[in-house]
Amino acid sequence: MYDSIAVVGATGAVGTIILQLLEDRKFPYKKIKFIASKRSAGKEITFSGEKYTVEELKPEVFDGVRLAIASTPDDTARDFIPEAVKRECVVVDESGYWRMDPTVPLVIPEVNAEDIRKHKGIISSPNCSTTQMVVAMKALYDYSKIKRVVVSTYQATSGAGLAGSRDLIGGAKAHLEGKDYAYECFPYPIAFNLIPQIGSSKYKGYTSEEMKMVYETRKMLGDESIQICPTCVRVPVTNCHSESVLVETEKKITVEKARELFAAFPGIVVADDLEKKQYPMPVNCTGRDETFIGRIREDLSCENGLTFWCVSDNLRKGAATNAVQIAEWMQKNL
Repeated sequence: MYDSIAVVGATGAVGTIILQLLEDRKFPYKKIKFIASKRSAGKEITFSGEKYTVEELKPEVFDGVRLAIASTPDDTARDFIPEAVKRECVVVDESGYWRMDPTVPLVIPEVNAEDIRKHKGIISSPNCSTTQMVVAMKALYDYSKIKRVVVSTYQATSGAGLAGSRDLIGGAKAHLEGKDYAYECFPYPIAFNLIPQIGSSKYKGYTSEEMKMVYETRKMLGDESIQICPTCVRVPVTNCHSESVLVETEKKITVEKARELFAAFPGIVVADDLEKKQYPMPVNCTGRDETFIGRIREDLSCENGLTFWCVSDNLRKGAATNAVQIAEWMQKNL
């Protein structure tokens, strides 16, 4: 058992949810500490009825800590995680820095939990847009190998952090009042608009966010042959990412079989009745830990194609929940 634990980035948007999940799920520990940047150090956090002082992120803060769940920027993860590992602390990392390191397992517990056993001090949690897609893909992949994926994402402003959410609210209010608004996060107005770029220009016109979906999917499914064509779009929605996903499988999967496979897979909820207007939407998926799937139908352009709509809370299953689930698996199995 990892009896001494820490949460790094405890005062951030994802860190706050991690604390809530640890408390709600009664995560086992004997000692716990909360760590953040120098700016947040000294603040008080109430956790399970007790008050704790947030400690500054320094190498020595990991002395005696056996397990840390961390949500920090990439450059912070690059610098502090090796120092934590030196001190025999295992880190579940939410950042993007270590995900494609061949020595670091990239894990969604419902998909490839056994990979956690290969860790050398670091376990990575994948990108939020990748997570929900791979959960859905795995349900089908176990029945028939997937050859190709075409995915378009509709990503909420909360995925860009607290500043992204401020931009949506402030920009929408200013727009309705006919006033100007100085956006702090997005290069263009996000209120009443779509921005078809998330991340930097990366490869052949694809962005860094889009290429994460390619590389991370192949790594977690252990299949470099899957062809993936992603388009990532920022939309004026506060929370929950939505995705339109088309998969081409080696063996035909009927709509009925797909519903059966999705419904039987852990962490998936099927809401799929077009006539009754039942399908997942951000408004009814926010605050939930599952991946929701609907609009399941055969691809009219491809014999073995299947398309569906997928929604998940990007701050929970796309980030905090997945990291906590990894830590829970470790407590039970290592």
